[in-house]
Amino acid sequence: MAHGHSRNYTTLTDATEKELEARIEALEKAFGSLNGQLQTSQAENAQLRAAVAQAQASATDAQAKAADASKTIEAAKPVLASAKQDGFTVGGGSTRIKIGGFLKTVVSFSKWDDGSVAANSLGRDFYLPSAIPVRSATPARSTTNNDYNAKHTRLWLNLDTTVAGHSLKGYVETDFQTTANAAPGITGGGSERTTNGYNLALRRAYVQFDNLTVGQDWSTFQNAATLPESTDFVGTTEGTVFVRQPLVRYAKKLSDMATLQLAVENGETQSATGPTLATVENDQDRMPDFVARMNVKAGNADLALASIVRQLRVDSGAIKDTAMGWGVSGSGKILFGDKKQHDLRFMATYGKGLGRYVGLNFSPDAIISATGQLETPRLFAGFAALRIGLTPTVRTNIMFSYQDVNYPGGFAAGYFNGFNETAYSYAGNIFWSPAKGFDLGAEYRHGVRELGSGAKGQLDRLEFAAKYSF
Repeated sequence: MAHGHSRNYTTLTDATEKELEARIEALEKAFGSLNGQLQTSQAENAQLRAAVAQAQASATDAQAKAADASKTIEAAKPVLASAKQDGFTVGGGSTRIKIGGFLKTVVSFSKWDDGSVAANSLGRDFYLPSAIPVRSATPARSTTNNDYNAKHTRLWLNLDTTVAGHSLKGYVETDFQTTANAAPGITGGGSERTTNGYNLALRRAYVQFDNLTVGQDWSTFQNAATLPESTDFVGTTEGTVFVRQPLVRYAKKLSDMATLQLAVENGETQSATGPTLATVENDQDRMPDFVARMNVKAGNADLALASIVRQLRVDSGAIKDTAMGWGVSGSGKILFGDKKQHDLRFMATYGKGLGRYVGLNFSPDAIISATGQLETPRLFAGFAALRIGLTPTVRTNIMFSYQDVNYPGGFAAGYFNGFNETAYSYAGNIFWSPAKGFDLGAEYRHGVRELGSGAKGQLDRLEFAAKYSF
């Protein structure tokens, strides 16, 4: 009995040992599996750490390269800025000089209904209303002229520097058209016989220090920005203020929209006597002409309102007198269209004693009466021009221009028969720009001039122009 129990115990012990061994073996397998997983995880962590280290190294290298690139860009900025600007620098780079202008050739066919215009005179070069021949008591036959010239060619020099935080600029502009050229010899301004040589003439020359301009420039009374595009030298001649002269001008910006200009400008009185018209440029003025102009930019419109007050003076022999001249002029340019490819330009001027300021001196500043007193004619002038952009390279301009002069009373009948009284013209053109800076244009113009006597003359002109701007 006891022996049986011993055998059962031995059997139970063997079973227990086998079970324990099986459990131990299972635990060893589980431990081995965990150990493998741990090793795998450690390997993966090592790879991850290596990847992170590599990424950090790459980022550090990228930062270093970015810093080097930034230094390179900073070093290149002055060179890039200089490259973007036109011209060249002098004086150690403190002054930048720009050279520009345009080359322009004009071919015209002019028909004068009542007579002819002298060779090499300004009326042959461009539209000058006062040069249109008028019908006389003995009517002259009509004439037609064909002229070629490159006198409109223009050159300018622009200087720009900064001095102690101030802007200092200089400007010089010349052409070959404004030299008097009626004399037959080359020394008198040119001739068409052989070399067609013409003298260089000063147009503008001024220095600008911040808001102060001193020198020769467009008169402050004129808004040159409203002049329409034309093959002609001026275009809407009789209706526009057109003067360049020495002046001192100060500009003050009142707001983002408005700028006020105040100026004193060269005074010059042109007087006349009749009944046979005789004009004199007196150069006896004691006072400058005083001009104020307000420029306003509102949306697509650039507008200007100008006023002038001047003293007219003649002091010659028994004639010694003064008179006051004054005037106002409103002008502007209004852009319209989806791409602002069209615009309307206009100007209207009214006043007394303004002769030399309007229409290239179509009327005199003052009339000397029989008693030696100065009387001032009253005038109204204006123009309107519509520009239509047909394509990005083709546009057309339609313009109308007018001036009417009223002479003072108290003079003998017929005294002003030989004086200019009315002029008007209309014109249309088309321009094509086949390349940047190169323009080809064709224009037709009809102009009329009328004297105080009622005598009239007409001009019809077909004109072609080629222009290269640089």
